[in-house]
Amino acid sequence: MSSTLTTRRGMAVAAALMSASLLLTACGGDGTGDKSAAETSGDKSAKTRSVKAENGTVEIPAAPRRIVTIGNTNLPFIDLGGKPVGVTEVSDSDLAVLPKEQKAAYEAAEVVGSSGGDVDLEKLAALKPDLILVQFHSNDWDKVGKRLESIAPTVLWGLDTEWKEFAGEIATAGNVTDELGRQKAEFEKKVAKIKETYGKTVDDTKFVDVSRGDWSDPGTFYIADIGCSEIARDDIGLDLPEAPEGKDPLAYESLPFEQITGLSKYDVITYPVDAEGRPTEPFVPVTKTNTWKALPTVTSGRALGVFCPGNNSYGPVLQYLDSLDSALATLAGKL
Repeated sequence: MSSTLTTRRGMAVAAALMSASLLLTACGGDGTGDKSAAETSGDKSAKTRSVKAENGTVEIPAAPRRIVTIGNTNLPFIDLGGKPVGVTEVSDSDLAVLPKEQKAAYEAAEVVGSSGGDVDLEKLAALKPDLILVQFHSNDWDKVGKRLESIAPTVLWGLDTEWKEFAGEIATAGNVTDELGRQKAEFEKKVAKIKETYGKTVDDTKFVDVSRGDWSDPGTFYIADIGCSEIARDDIGLDLPEAPEGKDPLAYESLPFEQITGLSKYDVITYPVDAEGRPTEPFVPVTKTNTWKALPTVTSGRALGVFCPGNNSYGPVLQYLDSLDSALATLAGKL
């Protein structure tokens, strides 16, 4: 399953996991300026290669140098060591958890659109990109895709692209495959270590991942079966609840605080914390309830805070795995 959500409730959840899809608008012009920018963006005799994308097979430079990232491609490309010349805005919370060098790479780029998010196509064209990387809703592509393609070769991903596939294809298009290889190897090493170290715990324990977002209605929480919990379930093998096949994710359903007592049927609870290990601000109301405080899982130290800075590229996922590893280590003697 993809990390991107699309229903009414899911769109709110998706805002925390990934950037919102973008509605792009041009700032005047008839497209002739865009064509000129495309013609001057690189040597026509330069080698090209073909990549398959949501918008078909695209001919792109073999070694693109001036890349603009739009929407959910911003941080994954930077995570892979890319240095875009243009970006769209990302949230302050996403910037806050970026490693220093990645934050510097983002801030060095020209901002061509908001996170909400209009993109100034004339400003984008003025950057003379030789490649544009885009992930947003197909409806938005229908509105502006041709304009983007007239500026520079444009590679599109849909919102349902699985995160590993997404990272791999961004690396290929953006010519940053060396870093991808390193990150994939580190990911596989960390997954193997957790499985080996906590194999019995993973096999014999019923987990539940609970969360709450700043979009959640007052007095509600949800059971997370998407995002980082997918990695814990699908890659590590944790026994976590998930929606039946073909049904909306459990995360789409808001549960009243009165149902916190139902979490007592699980052996271990995981919940979201920040980089310092403190419950995330939206989840604090859950931890303040007497119902939460009285849960045997909580009183016995089997409620584990886990840091998930994101799940659409390897860098934040590696941070998540480190946090999960440390959390699982605290269970010794408690099960």
